Amino acid sequence: MSIQLIRKAVPEADEAIIEYIDGYLRENDFEDDEDAIADFVKPILIDAGGEEDKIDELCEHLSSLLQANKNSGAKKGLSKLERSVNMSQQNSLSATVNLTRGSADLEHVSGRRVQSQVNQEKLRKAEAKIAAKMAKRQEKSNLKIEYEASRLLDEQKALQEQYKLYNPILDYTTTKGKNKDIKIENFDISFAGRRILTDANLTLAFGRRYGVVGKNGIGKSTLLRAMARREIAVPQHISILYVEQEVVGDDTPAIEMVLRADVWREHLLEKERDISGRINAIEAQQKDDDMSESDREALENEKNQLNTELQEVFSKLSDIESDKAESKASAILAGLGFDTSQQKRPTREFSGGWRMRISLARALFCKPDVLMLDEPDNMLDIPAIIWLESYLKTWPNTLLVVSHDREFLDEVATDILYMHSEKLDYYKGNFTNFHATKEERRKAQLREYESQQEYRKHLQDFIDRWRYNAKRAPQAQSKIKILEKLPVLEPPEDEKIVTFQFPNPDNLSPPILQMSDVTFGYTPEKTIIRDVNIDLRMDSRIAVVGPNGAGKSTMLKLLTEENKPTQGLVHRNGRLRIAYFTQHHIDQLDLTKNAVAFMADRFPGKTEEEYRRHLGSFGITGMVSLQVMKTLSGGQKSRVAFACLSLQNPHILVLDEPTNHLDMESIDALQTALAQFKGGVIIVSHDERFINTVCNEIWICEGGVLKKFSGTIKDYKEMICPKDTP
Repeated sequence: MSIQLIRKAVPEADEAIIEYIDGYLRENDFEDDEDAIADFVKPILIDAGGEEDKIDELCEHLSSLLQANKNSGAKKGLSKLERSVNMSQQNSLSATVNLTRGSADLEHVSGRRVQSQVNQEKLRKAEAKIAAKMAKRQEKSNLKIEYEASRLLDEQKALQEQYKLYNPILDYTTTKGKNKDIKIENFDISFAGRRILTDANLTLAFGRRYGVVGKNGIGKSTLLRAMARREIAVPQHISILYVEQEVVGDDTPAIEMVLRADVWREHLLEKERDISGRINAIEAQQKDDDMSESDREALENEKNQLNTELQEVFSKLSDIESDKAESKASAILAGLGFDTSQQKRPTREFSGGWRMRISLARALFCKPDVLMLDEPDNMLDIPAIIWLESYLKTWPNTLLVVSHDREFLDEVATDILYMHSEKLDYYKGNFTNFHATKEERRKAQLREYESQQEYRKHLQDFIDRWRYNAKRAPQAQSKIKILEKLPVLEPPEDEKIVTFQFPNPDNLSPPILQMSDVTFGYTPEKTIIRDVNIDLRMDSRIAVVGPNGAGKSTMLKLLTEENKPTQGLVHRNGRLRIAYFTQHHIDQLDLTKNAVAFMADRFPGKTEEEYRRHLGSFGITGMVSLQVMKTLSGGQKSRVAFACLSLQNPHILVLDEPTNHLDMESIDALQTALAQFKGGVIIVSHDERFINTVCNEIWICEGGVLKKFSGTIKDYKEMICPKDTP
């Protein structure tokens, strides 16, 4: 019933929003609390385009409806009172109403002792119910966000199962000549009651490579997901693949998992097996000497028909070069870091990060018309990133890639799709061109806006002066018409500056943190890193680079005492405080709490306002700090983790891939904060610009050995992948 009421009051609201409100009202016990219902419903429906007076009326109806549902099981008609009521003591009874406003002394109402007419056991239950109701109201905002998050998690589970519904098996030989440009106009996208895009236009030219950029939480992944699910009208003949989930770990070898990604090839191979099996069965039947001539002729006709179909299948397999598929899949896996033996290993033996690489390999192998990658460089080391950049530069179809790595976007993107203020802006060229053009466009927009405001003021002044003058009235009317026809220009948005700040620690006398001849392995037979010698000082700025699996993170864990050396010595100053950032630690955030509550548990002793102010200095502002953290984007969770690090007041910052998920403004803020920090910093990263800005030493971890590199990060990239290499 509530769905019909909401739809009638706000017909322009998305169906998902209506279902969300209905579900939330059913999930939570609002009883007849109209204020609580209005607090929840009004902001969502006003954002959806509803009128305030109609929404107020809706809240009254919803309150009545919920109360009616609550009372539907109650007894109807007259009921006998438990005891008689003495009306002369009505004043004393009225005084008990004050229980809901505070404490009351029933024995001293009106200055005299009276006999209570209230059952004391029921009174205690009523007080407990009131207290529980008040506590429930306090939790409503968190309950709301938890409900949204549970819907999100359910959708994530269903996404993989529904993929084939979104992408029917297409015969690539019949779609070759069709136009594969995408042009979708005037569409909206909302998520969890929040508008992501309003009246937006999506225009993608086939064969172009689009870098998708925008701030954390702006909705980039939501847009790609909506395209993948065809929630916006992408033509059915265009195949789409969005890489966001790792492959399932089972007994399937990695290379076989990649080969299976080409569903059209798999379909043809299965058809070939079925037809060949039927032909073999017919040939076996034809050896029966007792078969009648008519049956034999029927089988021969069926066999000829099957042979014709089989030739068509072979022709289609030849068109897609099916015989070269295994070598192509192997080359892609090799480029992403899988050696020959790893390609044959079952996927269940790989970690989540490596299974994400297999997902990426599957996408590159099957070559959809539109490939969408969400921060693919997060899961890769520098050699794999270099390979991926080279591979994507020759990508023949449409590509959309979300990335916060400027160098990666400069290498790969032919266009930039900028997402902001519920709209999409397009820029030709790579990220460097976009950055320069965006500022010029903003200045031009500001000049145009200021010029029009001045012109509007001039017209309005003329109108106000001469509107009631008989001689000048026609001219004033003319100016009014001009004013009404002027387009409404919006001022360019002021970009909020994100700042990170780490408190400067007290000085320590050296040695601060040293590793001397350290060797480590999880088993005596398999040494991961050996003979490590490194000295961290209060002014150290060290970057550790190298291929995945070489032992970089293992070395950091030796510094932080998460691992103990099997040989050698790790010396730490007795007063040393180390703050350690890793993606694993982000995963360990209590996602059922909001950021303020989480910090209050971890670092007690401050007021809520102080925690919110501290989170605000790391870009977690407004209501975001009060959202349950499972609803935050990856970049927002990273900011919460950095805010927690700063409260540890560390002497040494140990950072493992700190730029993953952060948007470019946050990366710039982190760079500035580290430059101003008076303690030591050691970083594992693949972000070339970040390393260049922050670090003055580069150490290479490879083959179980850690050694200092004399050049820059650019020199290192040249060394592992020379430019003239074909």
